[in-house]
Amino acid sequence: MAMNNRRRLAMLGGGPGSFIGGIHHLGARIAGIDLVAGVFSSDPEKSARAAQDYGVAPDRCYADAQAMFAAEAEREDGITMVAIATPNHLHLPAALMAVEAGVHIFSDKPATATLAQALTLRDALARGRSAYALSFTYSAYPMVREARARIAAGEIGAVRKVLVHYAQAGLADARGGWRTDPAQSGVGGCIADLGTHAFHLAEFVTGQAVAELLADLNSHDGRALDDDGAVLLRLAGGERGAIHASQIAFGQRNGLSFQVYGDRGALFWDFDTADQLRLVRGGEVLLLGPGSPDLMERVPGMRGIGNGLIAPFATLYREFAAACDGQAPAALPGIEAGLRSMAFVERAVASSAQGGRWLPIN
Repeated sequence: MAMNNRRRLAMLGGGPGSFIGGIHHLGARIAGIDLVAGVFSSDPEKSARAAQDYGVAPDRCYADAQAMFAAEAEREDGITMVAIATPNHLHLPAALMAVEAGVHIFSDKPATATLAQALTLRDALARGRSAYALSFTYSAYPMVREARARIAAGEIGAVRKVLVHYAQAGLADARGGWRTDPAQSGVGGCIADLGTHAFHLAEFVTGQAVAELLADLNSHDGRALDDDGAVLLRLAGGERGAIHASQIAFGQRNGLSFQVYGDRGALFWDFDTADQLRLVRGGEVLLLGPGSPDLMERVPGMRGIGNGLIAPFATLYREFAAACDGQAPAALPGIEAGLRSMAFVERAVASSAQGGRWLPIN
């Protein structure tokens, strides 16, 4: 029998109760990648149940990651990629095993639990042959990329300020599980979970690196990690910015938006209307989206994006597949984005602990 030529993916994490596991599965499948193996939970029963739900054969549902990489390396139809959808503290060991096995890596963000771990991972990737991508999903929305392109083309003039808001209600009346445990999440709570998305968008859309920050992070209900906070930004070109991230925002399911102000106009994007982008130039206001003929021609498949996550995940997986073939998709977040986001987290935590002090991001 001929072997399936489609790409073969394993997943670590993403078991019963996981929201992101199903998104990985469907996004990869749309991109022509088959989920064929995994360790979906540390609980064998839950892992087996997830394997059945994903259509993974029982003999390719493994007890642990080490067993999976070893067994798959012996198969003619073994995995070529792994999706890491575990708690943060497991990202580095899983990625290092993948590098050792020569398997390509698509990881949930943040890249690792600490900046030191991210540096270790960068060095390991440099020595190995594994492609690496991070799930900064929102940067794959067509209208977010359209905003980036229009800013780069000077359509709003020189950037003066960027504001990114990201609010959820996940911890408004709940304990939070592993995300509020420093041993599993790392040094940051909300600032790592939501703040890294906001930080990546600020740099991605403006095309400018953040040079310095000042943070005020808060925690409630006895949590060891932050669940709410604000960060002021100074960008490398002198531009200013601010990030607000909160997981205690009643009524917010996924309240993500950004505004970028230039000296000749502004751009506005909101997750709830993800297939629309508002462009203001002087007194002119343009609503860009599926009804814009030039966009439909340049951004195929944009219609109907809405506020789902599957389509941007599919975009990232397609670009990840290209990276595995030796290409370098310019918009695909990789280890450098991971390093910058972890530097952001650690500097924000340090700034807040010092009473709100401007600190550089090196």
